[in-house]
Order: sequence, then C-alpha cells, then structure tokens
Amino acid sequence: MSAQKRARAPRAKNAAGTARAAGARRGARLPAHARGPRPPRAVNVAIVTVSDTRRGAEDSSGALAERLLAGAGCGVVARAWVRDDAAGIRAALRRLLSRRDVDAVVLTGGTGVAPRDVTPEAVEALLERALPGFGERFRALSWAEVGSAAWLSRAGAGVARGRLVVYLPGSSGAVRLALESLLIPELVHVVRLLGRF
Repeated sequence: MSAQKRARAPRAKNAAGTARAAGARRGARLPAHARGPRPPRAVNVAIVTVSDTRRGAEDSSGALAERLLAGAGCGVVARAWVRDDAAGIRAALRRLLSRRDVDAVVLTGGTGVAPRDVTPEAVEALLERALPGFGERFRALSWAEVGSAAWLSRAGAGVARGRLVVYLPGSSGAVRLALESLLIPELVHVVRLLGRF
C-alpha cells in the first residue's frame, strides 16, 4: 500500500474496530462477536495505579494503559492513584464503580507475592463474579516473555456492580500484553454482555 493510500485509510474508532484490524493483520478469522456491529458509544474506562511510589509522571504503566485504551477508541474517564493498602484500594474502586459513566476499571500494580501486594484480595472482596480465564490466559501468554516467573502473577478479572474489573501487574510489559492481547479485543463484547449499552 502506498504512503498516500495509508494516509487515507480509515483508522479504527473503537475497541471492536481495533480487534478487527488486529485480526486482519494476523490473518486470523475473528469470532462472530468481534465482527459484530459497532457499539453506540465508546467504552468508558477508569484506570487505578496501585503503588507506594509511582504517581503522576512516574506512573509509566498507568500512562501506557491510558494511551492504549484511548488509541483503541475507549474513553478514559478517570485516573486514580492509591497506595498498596487494601482498604484504600477498595475505597477507590467503590468510588469509581458508583459513577454512571464507568463501564470498566483497570488496576495496575500490587498483584505479586510481596507482603504489600494486596490488590487481588482488595478487589476480589468486591467482585460478584470472577472471570478466572483472564488470569489463566494472561499467565500463559506471559510465559513467552518472563518464563517461569509468569506463575508469580496474580492478575485477574471479574464483575462488580455490573462493570468489568481487571487487575494487572505494575510493569509496562505486563500492561501492554494484557491490554493488547486480552482486554481490548474483548472489551466491547464484555461491556455489551453486561448490558452497559
């Protein structure tokens, strides 16, 4: 394709369009739900960084999550930072889940095995339903990048107050892998299944 034609090629406007484009590049046939109609509006996502040290300009993983989600056509409607503290994490998550404009919440950080890694415990206490396949597939994909250390991650996902909640490691590599390979391709479908539009 010439540079002029590439410049005129339409860009994906939402997560469904991004999934279609990614599937076409890989030559894979996408499942029917990923080829479905465009959603009536953008999926709205809130991002929470869980860290005792990474805030503002130091929060490269949260910034990456925002860029990837916005690039996929999502609305990033909130960014929050909270320390590695279960009560603080739950309070931040409850606040975001009480907002009508939030369809999904992505948390980064605190999913390892260190004593202060309490994100899974904090989040799981609020989940109505767990989605164990997310963490299972994330760890399987992580094997190619980090080898046997993949099993040390406690990344996961679930549903709380009718919204998707995903919790990821704090590394930029893990955030990119999870968003590009797992979350973005299915985000519109999940939000539709949850009755958010």
